[in-house]
Amino acid sequence: MRFGVMIGPERGDSARKAARMLDDVRWAESAGMDTAWIPQVPTDFDALITVALMGTVTERIELGTAVVPLQPQHPIALARSAMSAHAATNGRLALGVGPSHHWIVKDMLGLPYDKPAAFTRDYLEVLNAAFAGTGSADVENATFTVHNPLGLTPIGPLPVLVAALGPVMLRIAGEQADGTVLWLADERAVGDHIAPKITKAAEGAGKPAPRIVAGLPVCLCRPDEVEEAKARANRILGEAEVSPNYQRLLDAGDAQDVGDLAAVGDEGMIAARIQRFIDAGVTDVSARLLPIGDNRDELVASKRRTREVYAQIAADLRK
Repeated sequence: MRFGVMIGPERGDSARKAARMLDDVRWAESAGMDTAWIPQVPTDFDALITVALMGTVTERIELGTAVVPLQPQHPIALARSAMSAHAATNGRLALGVGPSHHWIVKDMLGLPYDKPAAFTRDYLEVLNAAFAGTGSADVENATFTVHNPLGLTPIGPLPVLVAALGPVMLRIAGEQADGTVLWLADERAVGDHIAPKITKAAEGAGKPAPRIVAGLPVCLCRPDEVEEAKARANRILGEAEVSPNYQRLLDAGDAQDVGDLAAVGDEGMIAARIQRFIDAGVTDVSARLLPIGDNRDELVASKRRTREVYAQIAADLRK
């Protein structure tokens, strides 16, 4: 098992935001976290640049993107950026990618969102060719015709994880990548839907068991504050639920919204919820630390308490 935290997106001006994110990744490494996951959202920092920046203040922790949208850039451009960040972090990048959602790709960027699974399959073929270290990426498929010399090679293993929610995407992730990065997948969705399908696909392709990274909000609070914590999760993290992709994933489990997904309550309640994810087949937990409070001081104190308890739970569950 690997335990990690999400870092960002952050509010505020860019200079302060960068400093806070660096403080958070320093804490994550010092607290024994295995991974730190940087979301790529339309309104915030570039995730791969952030990974490279975080590499300058850390030495051990794996730094992952969760996830880089594929449509806005050519796979060779993404491969160059990823291998550059991988080298800058001394081989600690985990590249999370995905076809994003129609409301980002089509409505915000004005790009086509046709057949996202087929696009992802073809994109990964180019990306894998670029990472193969042969000196050239040569791929011709339905989407790309690429014959591109490359002087860059990954300096070590560079895992690629795909945001795969449905059966077709899970098969692609299992066959062509190293695992999946999830959001809004509860224990039943993981155990009954995600883990069996991606594992079967990986086995059929002769690949090792895939990583399954579960993102979930975590909030330390009193039992009588659980509903307040869930309501806060729905208020600040619930916008993604409008996506049909996420709606189908929710339908595969028992959770109705992100609040239902959250691991909230006292230390025992949080540990028990995380253990259920592990039992369902999760290999990585990516915690979105969720503070509660009525003002900034209370929110800061809540986040600090939550992260210290989460670090202890991680240490206990590794034993």
